[in-house]
Amino acid sequence: MPTLVEPTVAVHRSFLLAWDEFEPEVQSRWMGAETYIGGETERWDREQLAEPAEFERFVAETRGSADPDAVLADGIVPYTSLWLVDGDEWLGRLSLRHELTPPLLELGGHIGYCVRPSARRRGYATQMLVQSLPVAARLGIDPALLTCDADNDASRRVIQAAGGEFEDERHGKLRFWVATHTS
Repeated sequence: MPTLVEPTVAVHRSFLLAWDEFEPEVQSRWMGAETYIGGETERWDREQLAEPAEFERFVAETRGSADPDAVLADGIVPYTSLWLVDGDEWLGRLSLRHELTPPLLELGGHIGYCVRPSARRRGYATQMLVQSLPVAARLGIDPALLTCDADNDASRRVIQAAGGEFEDERHGKLRFWVATHTS
C-alpha cells in the first residue's frame, strides 16, 4: 500500500526511473531536485543523483529543509518533503511549506505535489494530500492553502476530494482552503 514517508535512499533506483518519465525541461523541478540549505540553492541533475553517495546527500539535505532552525536561501521557508512510495517504488512527492510569505499566500500555498507520469490517474495525488493533512496539523497549519492553475482540472479535483473549499481565482490560479484537523 502506498505510504507517504520522509525521503529515503531505499527508492534510489525507482526515483531515477521516475525522473526519466518527465519532459527534460521539468525533470529537476518536478523531482524536487533542489535544496536551499546554508542559504544557497543547490540543484542536482540525474547524472549526479545516479551516484549513490550523492543521492544520499540529496536525501539528507531534502530532509534537513524541515528544520525550523535551518538557514535557507532567501525567500525560502522551512518545508517538509514527503515521498509517496510503495515498497521500493517512488510514486510521487509532496512539499509542505511551514509558513507563507506574501507571494506564497497569494499564489503558492502550503502544499504542492506531483505524481510520476506512469502512476497518474490512480488516486495517488489525493492519497498524498489526504495523508499530509495530519502532518500539516502537527505543524500548526489549519487550514492549509492550496493553489492550482485555473486550467488544471485534475489538480482541482484532487484538492476538492481532500475537502478543499474554493476561495477565489488570482492571476490564473485557483485558491482553496483545506481543513487539516479532523474533529
